Amino acid sequence: MKNNKDAKWDNNKKHRNHGEKKDKPLREEGYAHDSDAGEDDIESLTIEGRNAVIEALKSGRAIDKLFILDGCQDGPVATIRKEAKKAGIMVKFVSRDRLDQISQTGAHQGVIAYAAAYDYSSMDRIFELAEERGESPFVFLLDNIVDPHNLGAIIRTANIAGAHGVIIPKNRAVGLTATVAKTSAGALNYTPVVKVTNMARTIEELKERGMWFVCADMDGSPMYDLDLKGSIGLVIGNEGSGVSKLVREKCDMIAAIPMKGQINSLNASVAAGVLGFEIVRQRGGYGK
Repeated sequence: MKNNKDAKWDNNKKHRNHGEKKDKPLREEGYAHDSDAGEDDIESLTIEGRNAVIEALKSGRAIDKLFILDGCQDGPVATIRKEAKKAGIMVKFVSRDRLDQISQTGAHQGVIAYAAAYDYSSMDRIFELAEERGESPFVFLLDNIVDPHNLGAIIRTANIAGAHGVIIPKNRAVGLTATVAKTSAGALNYTPVVKVTNMARTIEELKERGMWFVCADMDGSPMYDLDLKGSIGLVIGNEGSGVSKLVREKCDMIAAIPMKGQINSLNASVAAGVLGFEIVRQRGGYGK
């Protein structure tokens, strides 16, 4: 959790503190170069070769990341880029050495896709699930979680806590890899996971649907003092930097977890569990 000394909250929920700065738009086509490619989960399901990737994209297969040889612009690659843009998939232009490094077949033809181990769901499905259970929507929003073990553990926690879904960003975060699926201990079969382009904008859209948002921060109000009932989203930040400033400014509440030890921070998945079950407690169990 990251400090935020300026956070304010009116317990009567009459005022929201959204901050003054506007969210910066992502690059229009979602392209990136190798400098921000980050570390990749070696247990991701890879699809290599131009034809194989084209068919995967056209079939609607869930793709987390797409790597293309930097400078390559021939016909098949143009088709891949077109299909990727249509599906909102992040494209990363990398060197041949980088492709050779992550290739499992040695015949990548300048194109490698990382396929998700599970299909992603939709925002409507989250609300449908809440309606089917007769409950106010309860979701976990994960702001750039990069450790697949953390993501898997949080999805497992979300399922046990009765949350109706988990929302993750498309870029600079781990997707539904094989490691995530294994760590979730089967929770992915029951808990919808939705991938969005812009987390701050998503929070604004969900507010229009009646949701409130709380994020973890050491300088926030004690979680026991906040009203965490009703239609609510729990925001958990990156393992190192916490919730980003832009996302934190969109939250209505900042919650601090009481700590008495010499260490003043928690693992992201542990923080999600502590705050998640405080929400469960205030909601009166697994409903309402």
